[in-house]
Amino acid sequence: MKESYKILTINPGSTSTKIAVFDNESEVFEKTLRHSSEEIGKYKNISDQFNFRKEVIENELQNANIDLKDLDCVVGRGGLLKPIKGGTYTVTKSMLDDLKIGVSGQHASNLGGIIANEFSNELGIPAFIVDPVVVDELKPVARISGMADVDRTSIFHALNQKAIARRYASEVGKKYEDLNLIIAHMGGGISVGAHEHGMVVDVANALDGEGPFSPERSGGVPVGSLVEMCYSGKLTLYDMKKKITGNGGLVSYLNTNDARDVETMIDNGDEKAKLVYEAMAYQIAKEIGACSAVLKGKVDAVLLTGGIAYSKMFTAMISERVSFISEVKVYPGEDEMIALALGGLRVLKGEEKAQNYDEQ
Repeated sequence: MKESYKILTINPGSTSTKIAVFDNESEVFEKTLRHSSEEIGKYKNISDQFNFRKEVIENELQNANIDLKDLDCVVGRGGLLKPIKGGTYTVTKSMLDDLKIGVSGQHASNLGGIIANEFSNELGIPAFIVDPVVVDELKPVARISGMADVDRTSIFHALNQKAIARRYASEVGKKYEDLNLIIAHMGGGISVGAHEHGMVVDVANALDGEGPFSPERSGGVPVGSLVEMCYSGKLTLYDMKKKITGNGGLVSYLNTNDARDVETMIDNGDEKAKLVYEAMAYQIAKEIGACSAVLKGKVDAVLLTGGIAYSKMFTAMISERVSFISEVKVYPGEDEMIALALGGLRVLKGEEKAQNYDEQ
């Protein structure tokens, strides 16, 4: 077995493409490639951007004198696939087909596996994706919504949550699969997952209006009032979806999606900002409490992560309410690139077997 593996990671976003090269766990190159709205606007569908994105990646790697022949694998961000269990997956034809048609929705992250596969074919190395947002490990009881024709679904920040879970496990000298954890990812969207022995057995659909409200998303709102709003005749389907994702949460109350702006308002004596900010922390704490019931009170740790976890004010508000459950540890930010690289590295080292999307 080799001692050193070189890994290329690719993380396409709506207006950017992040790329990085790792030597085992060490990042040796990183770049965020920005794409203007004019460049992206030329393409009707996400998959149509493939050649454009791949070309800019190749140019950047060439400019950085990265020899692609040294790579051992390429790992792309997992997109909106069919619901699958967590882990590292080999890119297959059926996966590519689902990414291209957007089987669960259109998002730039769908390009991650597609571009990775092209590098794989050209270089003769494996292509993987790791823990896409559609990771679904819910227990059957967690799928029941209360309305027979609507199931609860799992869409959340799986990549970062599972990476932080493994990081914590390593720090305490245990395996992720031996722990019960509650992890709150707090960024533009917020998701709180109950991790039971390596499986996220309960988590809200953080994309589509469940759980705590976030900087841009409404979270769960009173259903009756929401239905009345839908049928008021004043708002279109697009308007309603925008109220839930994009114009919800802090944006709705305070006209900003930046927690730093809110803290500045609070420092300047804005009582409304203080109340709304505390309410967001309150709802996250309440969701953590709900997850502790899911785990029957057997919780090894509560982990807070994501961009908002940089705020000591905000994490303190949550910790004050949930520290009775278990120790609370804070892991600010999210490093998706190292999480992708580690997923590929575990497979290359034989620590984990790559899963087959076709068998899910």
